[in-house]
Amino acid sequence: MTHPFHPLYGSEFDVIQIKQCWGDERVAYLGGDGKVRFLSTGWTSVAPEDPFVRVAAGRAAFRVSDLVALASLLDGLAGEDRAGRETHRGTRTVK
Repeated sequence: MTHPFHPLYGSEFDVIQIKQCWGDERVAYLGGDGKVRFLSTGWTSVAPEDPFVRVAAGRAAFRVSDLVALASLLDGLAGEDRAGRETHRGTRTVK
């Protein structure tokens, strides 16, 4: 388990199967209780290393495309905020 916030972080387990489930690639393994459990491959070492993460080597936390998408989302939210304001006698009011 490689996902830093998962309770099983650092644990190793034997892979039973890798398959597509619920729109995501999943790893099947036996839990401590003997039941089959599933994890996203992205949370394990089964998934190939993300090239951005490898090249950034800890020097960049965000991709440019993700920051551009975030800026666009924030612009949209700011636009909604501006649409709700009116000026009355030189004073801004909020609906």
